[in-house]
Amino acid sequence: MNIQIKLPKWNIEEISGYKPITTFWQDFSIADKFGTAAVKDTYRRAVKDWNTDYKYMTELCLVLNHKIWQHYKENEELTKIYDTLWRKLNEHLRHTLKGDELIYYLHTTD
Repeated sequence: MNIQIKLPKWNIEEISGYKPITTFWQDFSIADKFGTAAVKDTYRRAVKDWNTDYKYMTELCLVLNHKIWQHYKENEELTKIYDTLWRKLNEHLRHTLKGDELIYYLHTTD
């Protein structure tokens, strides 16, 4: 049995010039197909595995924010979970990153 999942394109590079460095967009796009529990689990694993890499955490925040807008008006449940996760991570990064790491985060997510 061959399962195929069509993943939406993340046009962040065309929009802002930011070139993705992770597979977070693809990971969450797959999780979307399996519901909020899969999204929460994907988030938990991403933070657990990459929490010391400020560039990866910055991209995770970007992905979560874009997922809010991707699902807005189409899937209220996914919109809410992405908004909750984004707010949590954004708040954490704004208060824990310092110096050049914070500048990178703020510049990249602006």
